Amino acid sequence: MRLKTKITLGVLFLYAMLLLVSVLGYYYLTNLNAKARIILEDNYETLEYGKNMLMALDALSLDRRSALQRFEQQLKKQEDNVTETGEAAATGHLRTAFEQLKRDTLPPGKTIQSIRQSIYVIMDLNMQAIAGKHEKVKATANKALLYIAIISGVCFLLGFTFVYNFPGYIANPIHELTEGIKGIAEKKYSQRLHFKSGDEFGELATAFNTMAQQLDEYEHSNLARIMFEKQRAEAVISSLRDATIGFDNKHTILFANTPALQLLNMPETELVGRPAQEAAQHNDLLGFLVNRQDNAPLKIVVEGKECFFTKEQVDIHHEQERIGYVIILKNITSFREQDLAKTHFIATVSHELKTPLASSDLSLKLLEDDRTGHLTAEQQELVDSIKQDNQRMIRIVSELLNLSQVESGNIQLQPRPVPPLQVVQYALDTVKQQAAQQQVTIQTDVPEQLPRIQADVEKTAWVLVNLLTNAIRYSPRGSVIMLTVAQQDEHLLSFSVQDRGRGIPPAFREKIFERFYQVPGTHHQKSTGLGLAIAREFIEAQGGVIGLESEEGKGSLFYFRLPVSN
Repeated sequence: MRLKTKITLGVLFLYAMLLLVSVLGYYYLTNLNAKARIILEDNYETLEYGKNMLMALDALSLDRRSALQRFEQQLKKQEDNVTETGEAAATGHLRTAFEQLKRDTLPPGKTIQSIRQSIYVIMDLNMQAIAGKHEKVKATANKALLYIAIISGVCFLLGFTFVYNFPGYIANPIHELTEGIKGIAEKKYSQRLHFKSGDEFGELATAFNTMAQQLDEYEHSNLARIMFEKQRAEAVISSLRDATIGFDNKHTILFANTPALQLLNMPETELVGRPAQEAAQHNDLLGFLVNRQDNAPLKIVVEGKECFFTKEQVDIHHEQERIGYVIILKNITSFREQDLAKTHFIATVSHELKTPLASSDLSLKLLEDDRTGHLTAEQQELVDSIKQDNQRMIRIVSELLNLSQVESGNIQLQPRPVPPLQVVQYALDTVKQQAAQQQVTIQTDVPEQLPRIQADVEKTAWVLVNLLTNAIRYSPRGSVIMLTVAQQDEHLLSFSVQDRGRGIPPAFREKIFERFYQVPGTHHQKSTGLGLAIAREFIEAQGGVIGLESEEGKGSLFYFRLPVSN
């Protein structure tokens, strides 16, 4: 039997019980109503007629004619309503006595007494009939109440039993199915449903058990392979030389390889499976890795030796959804040592080269002095060429020294309140000769009422000289370079250099401040590619910013901004 059929039969059963009680109640109520109506029609009306006839007799002395007419009317009604045994004879006696009263064949007193006696007999018969019928109606009502109570009680018990059990018949399989699905979701594939019914629930149980069996078989068939893959993945992670820590989306630590455990100095049992913030409360390094987002090198003391690491965070995605991330600490100690050795080497070589270069520059100046003798035109040309090369070498050595100072982190700054015009004038005096040689005009826009800047004069002037030198170098002959100083806001002062060169393509603008970088197609024999990189370091070390705006074919605008002195 289908579930729909069972529900329909259950509802029909309740409806049938309700209909049975309703029909039984209707039958007995109709029966009682009919008997009450019979009593009213047969007996109560006769009593009413008798009462009216007695009243008419009492009115004979007042209005005989009218009283006789009313008596006649009531008597006819009584004659039409004879229903009880003996009532017909008494009514006949009443008619005879009334006819005698109308004819006055007997003394009035005796006739009236006879009439009253007949009326009393009739009323007594109907009173007795009413009492008897009342007992019958009462018995019938009691019987009806008994039957209705019995049937209602039986229907109530059946209905209560049905209402109590039938919802469970529907809900219990659904509850068992829900629990079974939860078990499957928790990978408890041994879950089975046992419904003995042959309805939809039975079919559902069969389908569920088949699914659970297939999942169980699949789980066991793949369990060995999954465990093997898991162990292999753990072995791969543990064999990584870089410290690696894995997290899920809720920042729970999933794994940590051996190098990571050694750096954190924590056992795996106290780390894996715990929330990162909770574990970080007992480990400063883990707290730093979890809470800090920058990638600055970390200095960690390992076995009494200072080691340097870089932090790299890699998100893990599955089907375009982020499921976790991995933090990797790469040991860059050897690279750091090599970089430091390189910096020291550059500084040493540059320092050693600067002394003979300065000496040779002095010698060239002595050669140009007339007191040491006149030079021929060919000799003067050779001296000028050597002097230019010597100046270029001095500039390169100076840039290398500045670079080594930047890389070592030992930039020596002497910031003080400086008038912007002092920096501008120093830079203009430095590049004046170079601008004249290139036939380039430098125009300035420096208001007199500008506030002082908090800066190192030498380093700031060096940056401005570098920007002007580059502008002169890449500007066409006869062009104009615009040097502008303006107040950016109440806290910053801006220095900008606008040239009319070819401009810088958008693809190369972000790299222009990197070391040794030159825009392709613009290589210059006098450029090392270090000037802008060092300029950025100098400006940022003073709390400022440096940048550029450029458009191909319309030139470039390089600027830097420094804080205003309080």
